[in-house]
Amino acid sequence: MKAANALSSILEAFDRFNRPRPVHAHCDLPCGVYDPAQARIEAESVKACMEKHNASSDDVFRARAVTIKEQRAELVKHHLWVLWTDYFKPNHVASHPELHELFWKATKAAGQSKQTNDVAVAQDLIDQIAEIDRIFWETKKQ
Repeated sequence: MKAANALSSILEAFDRFNRPRPVHAHCDLPCGVYDPAQARIEAESVKACMEKHNASSDDVFRARAVTIKEQRAELVKHHLWVLWTDYFKPNHVASHPELHELFWKATKAAGQSKQTNDVAVAQDLIDQIAEIDRIFWETKKQ
């Protein structure tokens, strides 16, 4: 009986060790579906939060706008990095050497938008994402 219990305990431990674990990625399955629209939508939200913050005199509302803006700016960075690290390949960079600097500037602008409520910063971010979007769709034709 003791041997059976020991074997059962070993098998339970083995099952716990070998059970599937969650994986964190762009999606749960490498789907190949990428689109700069995700970053653009979040950047537009950043800009809208800045505009609402600047137009309000309600301190509680303004604090909420800042919190949401910062969350959305972080999502912009996430979506940009997914595109940069998972979608774009060396051949894309060869045909569009400006991609390195463009992604660097866009992710910097996303970070900067967390530090300010200057709508011009958010608009600059949107403009940079638009350029990434243009190049992205160009590469999809290749």
